[in-house]
Amino acid sequence: MKAQISIGTKWIVLFAATIMIVGCGNKNDTVTQAEKKDISAGVPAPSIEETKAIAEEGFIYGLPIVMNYAVHYEYFVDRNSGQFKAPFNEIANEHRVFTYQDTRVISPNSDTPYSAVGMDLRAEPLVLSVPAVEKKRYYSVQLVDSNTFIIGYIGSRATGNDAGDYMVAGPDWQGETPAGIKKVFRSDSQFAMAIFRTQLFNPQDMPNVIKVQSGYKARPRSAYLGKPATGAAPAINFPKINKELVKTNFFEYLDFALQFAPAGPDEKTIRDKLARIGIGAGKTFNFKDLSVEHKAAVGLGMKQGENKVDEKIANLGKDINGWRVSAAFGDREFYKGDWLLRAAAAKAGIYGNSAEEAMYPLGRKDASGQLLDGSKHNYTLTFAKGQLPPVNAFWSVTM
Repeated sequence: MKAQISIGTKWIVLFAATIMIVGCGNKNDTVTQAEKKDISAGVPAPSIEETKAIAEEGFIYGLPIVMNYAVHYEYFVDRNSGQFKAPFNEIANEHRVFTYQDTRVISPNSDTPYSAVGMDLRAEPLVLSVPAVEKKRYYSVQLVDSNTFIIGYIGSRATGNDAGDYMVAGPDWQGETPAGIKKVFRSDSQFAMAIFRTQLFNPQDMPNVIKVQSGYKARPRSAYLGKPATGAAPAINFPKINKELVKTNFFEYLDFALQFAPAGPDEKTIRDKLARIGIGAGKTFNFKDLSVEHKAAVGLGMKQGENKVDEKIANLGKDINGWRVSAAFGDREFYKGDWLLRAAAAKAGIYGNSAEEAMYPLGRKDASGQLLDGSKHNYTLTFAKGQLPPVNAFWSVTM
């Protein structure tokens, strides 16, 4: 999913020119209010240059979080999105492989029909149950929080192909683990997603995949125990998001998402910086009401942040025999506060697997170094005898 969050250069130049003519318009916008709080606390207010730098860093930090919200909104909230799967805490099984028409997530494969469940963990944990899967068939359940951190795996590699019950708990859960639960996974956010991948051997194998998918279950902890629910979480007014709205409301969406994702130790610095220009959980950053000066600073910062993300994507990993190979997906410990790597991973292919689960060699050029162009050439991919990719499940090339 390419988030289409760039702000055009002409737009930026127009604002820059306007600033020189009329200076600052709204004297009490979001950024100015945050500045006043700094001053009253004896902290120097950020300069225009600092505001731009914070917006740049904030865009890089927030891009995966906003992209994730856009996926959750289309998959689990907006029934008219054209990509809707199911309400939160209900599994949606796709009895098909994804095609070019599945546009919300980049680079889906056509080897593993997908199932998904958006997890609302505010009221209580969710128990995911998987059936016994025949040993030759690969399957995985990737657990991803709202930060796009991978919080764990269930499946052939991680837990084996036996049946089992697993619990996913939110950051505030303090209850007991029910008997029979094989493992508890902790989400750093109150919303998360489970992505199921079930191997399809050939088109005639789909009924067998459907049989496996029918054994996937998602139940609140209380339902798993056969008890009444402990109480419903309050209803949420999820703000509509699309590629046009996100251009000017990016930080408003970040404000909204952050309230469900308590800051980890590695996030304190960036969240403190964002607060200096009025961005953060419980805040409302209103771009359209900013002064001209602050609009230009924030817009330029976002554009520079996007440029850095694109540059990082272009240089991810290393070249091996003409293929670009990288490991860009993982848990919080994997990133260690490298927000640029996290943003590049999300924009290049949000919800990619960790290197332990899957590798993604990327090819854009042929053996002579020319960009691949199917309108001009046919191509042959050749492996020496006995040197097909060494894998434990499957390999494929997706174009």
